[in-house]
Amino acid sequence: MLRAGHELLAAAATQPPPESTQQAVGYPSLFLLVMIGALVPVVPTGALVSSAAVVALHHTAPFSLLLVFAVSSCAAFLGDLALFWLGQRGMRSRNGSKWLAAIRDRAPEERLAQAQQKLADHGVTVLVLSRLVPAGRIPVMLACLMARMPLRQFARGDLPACLAWSVTYALIGILGGSLFPEPWQGVVAAVGLTVLVSAAPAVWRRLRGEREDGSDGQHA
Repeated sequence: MLRAGHELLAAAATQPPPESTQQAVGYPSLFLLVMIGALVPVVPTGALVSSAAVVALHHTAPFSLLLVFAVSSCAAFLGDLALFWLGQRGMRSRNGSKWLAAIRDRAPEERLAQAQQKLADHGVTVLVLSRLVPAGRIPVMLACLMARMPLRQFARGDLPACLAWSVTYALIGILGGSLFPEPWQGVVAAVGLTVLVSAAPAVWRRLRGEREDGSDGQHA
């Protein structure tokens, strides 16, 4: 009997935690990490959303995918609003702020000029594309700050941007998770797709720049 008890304990230790426990830990963690990633873009938030979508696809009820979408889009939206508000405080301050300086440091002059032109041409709708284009969010946010855009107006443009961003990366996770039978394989595939999507624009700009430099050299 004692031996049977030990076997039951061992089996319980090797079993995964209940679904309710996974959700109680997973969704708050996803929310916190995505929000931190919106404030300090060192956390790969797109990969987090894709990985969470893979896990939801394999282990939990279908409505969990909707929860991943809701949690990630809400966290991204609140993080963007917080960063924009901190940037506004820096713009109003005579000495600026460390948050405004950090935003400026992550917005190269060329990208900022492009963002300002697009903001002038298309208004807040440019915010939607800014979250879908890798490294496009911060230059557009700085352009909005420099244009003295009110927080309410920024929020109206940023909300659909965060919804579109969350849907895009959740779909990447669903695609990666549906290709493989094991969740970890789907997570690896989703992260790989996320990295590929993030790196593609930079690679394209570099190749285009090299091609233009080569054409200028031939004409010279």
